[in-house]
Formats: sequence, structure tokens, C-alpha cells
Amino acid sequence: MRNRKMMLSVKHISKAFDSSQDVILKDISLEVPPAAYFVLLGASAMGKSVVLEIIAGLTAADSGTIILDDSDITNEEIQKRSVGLVFQDNTLFPHMTVFDNIAYALRCHGPGKSQIRERVSKLATDVGVTELLKRKPPTLSGGEAQRVSLARALAAEPKLLLLDEPISSLDVKARAQIRALLRKINARGQTIIHVTHDYTEAVSLATHIAILEDGAIAQTGSVDEIFRRPKSEFVAEFVGIRNFFRGHLNDTDAQGPHSKSFTTDGLCFAVLTEEAAGPGYVMIRSEDVTIASTASPAGQTSARNNFEGAITDIIPAGPGVEIVVDIGKGKSVEIAAMITAESVKKLDLTYGIRVGINFKASAVKFIEQ
Repeated sequence: MRNRKMMLSVKHISKAFDSSQDVILKDISLEVPPAAYFVLLGASAMGKSVVLEIIAGLTAADSGTIILDDSDITNEEIQKRSVGLVFQDNTLFPHMTVFDNIAYALRCHGPGKSQIRERVSKLATDVGVTELLKRKPPTLSGGEAQRVSLARALAAEPKLLLLDEPISSLDVKARAQIRALLRKINARGQTIIHVTHDYTEAVSLATHIAILEDGAIAQTGSVDEIFRRPKSEFVAEFVGIRNFFRGHLNDTDAQGPHSKSFTTDGLCFAVLTEEAAGPGYVMIRSEDVTIASTASPAGQTSARNNFEGAITDIIPAGPGVEIVVDIGKGKSVEIAAMITAESVKKLDLTYGIRVGINFKASAVKFIEQ
């Protein structure tokens, strides 16, 4: 089978501080397809920004290679890499107008004045800063400055656009606007690598995600693979999976070849999995957990997991409400369900009342330890 062409291949990149030899990056390998929106996701100090700096040529790797569009750019000069870079805090020249900031890269590449004016005008229209061209950066809002930074980074038509936490310092409204702009830029075919610690940002933008843990790749995949099928405890906890339990997967039961049970803290969950029996973890998305006024009797629901417990917390969560219920027997075992505010009112849910908790065996994801 013929290999699919990659816009960027990062192969076995490692990096350590010279002063202490503490490893920052450990054998990092990534493949980014053309027109992908690839998000590097991880907590602070995991090495995400260093990966971007090495791809851009701002930092030299200790080992490994970088192939961009079939060309080895591992040791290439920054100006010759065909890479655009936008940081969290804008790096616009404060003494230049918006027009001159956007035109800066074009003047370095030598097109004529009329071509520069035409290109800047188009970019300004694309990112929504046409009315700002005569202003200077100190007079711009955070969102306006990032729009200009994006235009400047795109001016020389880079093969790859690198974004280092580009919207984390913006207010909610500006963040939403820049996200929409980034989706539009990517939809036009621009390949993007975006560093962030915010998994909701990743979900809203990414076609592909790589999660970094202590300078190494913990998992790479599509949004659905990362958030529905995390491969480790770290990934599951980092991406915000609320219901995560340690225990033991038991042998096949009478329900079918892939129907197994998972025991944890005195409870038994029905699980559909092809994994072998043994110690591990299970996770259940809060969106896959339903609540009833009482526990559902066997046979009255398709869900094989039916429990009863008392509500211990009610947490507003964006468009919904997270209900936390203690279903433990002798020991506290909390499970969260994400439901609508209308359902909270309809079921008259309040602290301390007992409710039924239901979820399907197919909603339980087993992670081998």
C-alpha cells in the first residue's frame, strides 16, 4: 500500500538543556498530513512550545530530522523554511503601522510595491483588519493584534503555520472570533500546527491531536480517538474524563464473547471489550450517563449498568448541568452525569436526594494497566 504523503514529518526529535541535561523532548515523532489542523495538547512545561521552536528553526534539536514537503529542513536557515509563526503575545513591531507589519515579510522577499499593496489588502480583508491598516499595534485590542499577527505570518504564503497558544490570553469574545478565523484559514488548505493546554480549544479546531506527557508523545489520533478512546490514565485525566475508575476486568460472562465485568470498590460494571482480563481502568463519559428519579428495574432499560445513590453535587457546566451521585456501597464512589437544565427541573434534582444512574456497557471504555 502506498504511503500517504505528509506535509510535515518530525522523526525522533530529542532535546535537553545544556546546563542540567534534563530532557525536554524524548524521541518525538509526528506526521502531519497536508491541510491538517494538528494540535499539540498538553499541560504547561511538557515541551509543546519547544517542538514548535525546533520546527521553526528557533531552537536546534540534539537529534532527529524534520522533513517539510519532502525537503529536509533540519538544519535549514529560519528564513528558508517556509514556516509562519504566531506566538501567544503578539510580536508586532510597535513603531510600524498595521500595513507595514503585514508587508514586512513581503518586502524581505522582494515583490514590487503594487504587488505588496495587493497582497496586504487581500490579507487584511481575509482576517478582518482592513479598517486598521493605518493604526499602530499599541492602539489595538488583543484580538485585533492577533488578527494582524496571523496576516503577517501568512503574508509569504508559508507551507506550514505554527501557532503557540495564540488565543489563550484573549477574552471570551475575541477567542471565539479568532477560533472562527483559524477554522476559515485551515479550510482554505493551510496546514496548521497549534500548541495549547486547553482541550476544549483542541476539540473545536483540530483534525488531529498529539498529547504530550513529560516531553514524550502519550497518544496521537483524531479528536474522536483521543477523547473517546484514551490509551492511558494520563490522557483520560488530562482530557477531562470525569468518570474514571481503577479496578479489575473479569472473564467473559453469559451475555456474549465480548461482554465482561469490571469490579471496582465493591461495584461491578458491565463492559463490552475485546481486552484480556486483568487490572486496569474504566472511563465513562458523563454525557453517556443518564439519571432517573429511581433506579431502573432489570429489563426496563437497554442499559446493563443500573445503580442508585444520593446526589452529592450539582455543577453548572456550560450549556448543561453536571450531577454527581455517590453510588458506592460502604465506600464513596462518585459518578457524574451531564444533563440539561430542563431535566434538572423536571426531575426536581436537589442535593441529597436518591436517584437512579444508568449507562450502557458499550459506553464503558476499558484501559489496560
